Amino acid sequence: MSAETTGSRFDGLKWLVVVALIAVAVLGNSFYADQSMLYRVLGIVVLGVIAALVALKTAKGAAFWSLVKGARTEIRKVVWPTRQEAVQTTLMVVAFVVLVALFLWGLDTLLGWAASQVIG
Repeated sequence: MSAETTGSRFDGLKWLVVVALIAVAVLGNSFYADQSMLYRVLGIVVLGVIAALVALKTAKGAAFWSLVKGARTEIRKVVWPTRQEAVQTTLMVVAFVVLVALFLWGLDTLLGWAASQVIG
């Protein structure tokens, strides 16, 4: 499976449409600042979805979608730890952090005491 595809001669125009849609969303949000937040957010979401759909129709958008599908396939292959393994690993990390914190606290106390002895 190859994510590399040849671009259409209209890809540049499609990306221009995507940029224009995003610009309209941003400027529209500013222009209609006196309107309800709900309507402005819905407008931005709708324009964002349309921009994403147009972007997916380009060669780079298709390659990106292919990458996303491949990543989902790979995530399904991962062997996730059991609850017991996750809890044990977390407890080991917490114990190590506490030990290092105590060591650094002790070292700081010792060096602070030594510095105060030298300084006077």
